[in-house]
Amino acid sequence: MKAIQANIKHLRALRKLSQERFADDLGWSRSMVGSYEEGRSEPPIERLIELSNYLNIPIDILVRNDLRKAKDTSFIEVGNKRVLFPVTVNEDNEDLIEIIPAKASAGYLSGYDDPEYIEQLQKIKLPFLPTGTHRAFPIKGDSMLPVKDGSFVVAKFVEDINDIKNGRTYIVLTKDDGLVYKRVYLTEDDSDALILKSDNKSYKPYLVLKESILELWEFTCCINTQEYDEKELKMSSIMNMFQELKVELEAVKHL
Repeated sequence: MKAIQANIKHLRALRKLSQERFADDLGWSRSMVGSYEEGRSEPPIERLIELSNYLNIPIDILVRNDLRKAKDTSFIEVGNKRVLFPVTVNEDNEDLIEIIPAKASAGYLSGYDDPEYIEQLQKIKLPFLPTGTHRAFPIKGDSMLPVKDGSFVVAKFVEDINDIKNGRTYIVLTKDDGLVYKRVYLTEDDSDALILKSDNKSYKPYLVLKESILELWEFTCCINTQEYDEKELKMSSIMNMFQELKVELEAVKHL
């Protein structure tokens, strides 16, 4: 497969566009896009210029490099926003999510923006997920009960840190702390910092500078790897109920 053939298909999938929508954006026909992606024909120079202008990627990069394996993601920045790279799809063009293994989670800090690192991760399909780029992250410890140690949180990539929803839970990747799963709050003065809180009140909240955040992923669902026993299920239900009512569990002791 020639680089340009692979790149057209890959970059279209990266933007989650159908062949018809991609063709409309470029002023091409859908059959033309299909022909280029399948290698039945190659785009002439005028089409390469249109493609280069549309994707904001130099022609020589499009023609000479297989961007599915590129190490420099700066060539595919869109609207000054970092795009995760590569996006993995199966043979039916359905998105797959990467699983960060518990034993290798410490290495995510150095490999999060390396396509080769991401490519070697195990992948699964979860058809019920909403649109967007998702990954599954391992949870360690008891700071976010009732999410158990050893569970996986599936989360959606947040492109703009200003899109944070106050009080929601996120996977946060920082330069100093690596991966953490916390409830995130905006500061009252809307400063350059965020407040990270654990649902387990035994852990104190702390501030994180926005500039130190490398990636932010919003909680979508949780996958437990162990069975809950009856006692845990009851405690989990009680904790959820009081958290929804915004009542501190400590107050129960005085009833």
